[in-house]
Amino acid sequence: MDNHILVVEDDAAIREGVRILLEGEGYIVQEAEDGYQCLKKVSDDIDLVILDIMMPKKDGLTVLKEIRKKGSKIPVLLLTAKGEVDDKVEGLDAGANDYLTKPFHAKELLARLRAMTRVQMESEDSQLKAGNVTLDRATFELTTPKGSIRLANKEYQMMEFLMSNPGHLISSERFFEKIWGYDSEAELNVVWVYLSNLRKKLSSLDADIQIRATRNAGYSLEELK
Repeated sequence: MDNHILVVEDDAAIREGVRILLEGEGYIVQEAEDGYQCLKKVSDDIDLVILDIMMPKKDGLTVLKEIRKKGSKIPVLLLTAKGEVDDKVEGLDAGANDYLTKPFHAKELLARLRAMTRVQMESEDSQLKAGNVTLDRATFELTTPKGSIRLANKEYQMMEFLMSNPGHLISSERFFEKIWGYDSEAELNVVWVYLSNLRKKLSSLDADIQIRATRNAGYSLEELK
């Protein structure tokens, strides 16, 4: 499983109970006892945050807003007291992915975590990223901060091949074999035509990656120097 979870809870007994439960399920757990510790420990190494709302020094809603303000999309499960309907609404509006009312059952907590990590993995699997470029596998859209372009089917297949193997040389023959197949009536130079089109589209989007040609070897996706 190898999911890293940060448990943020000021009640030491609850925090320890959650840690023991999660470690027993194979999760790797870090702890924070207040909002300040949470903000210090949230990083790319953390896959999900369990965040209590009612904490001293800096409450969970404030922490959540600061996490989202920094642009982080890390999944956050809020822990709320029984009657805090407004907090639940505010938390979801502030970017929480789900909430759980205390006291909660261990089975429900684990079910929520499984659902959230599954959604996160599916979301990540649907997109490829390289530099400032994102390729959406569902829509065939190539996107940068400047805009987006929908690729034609074979353009998409070539771009997906390149982005799945960043920095690796891929020969024209390999492209042809994978995308057109040896039985195709197309000729090898069709690969060069499609790569040329992709280069133009990357350039029009101000991409910070390029399709680099290496003489007599192939093509690779590299960052612009």
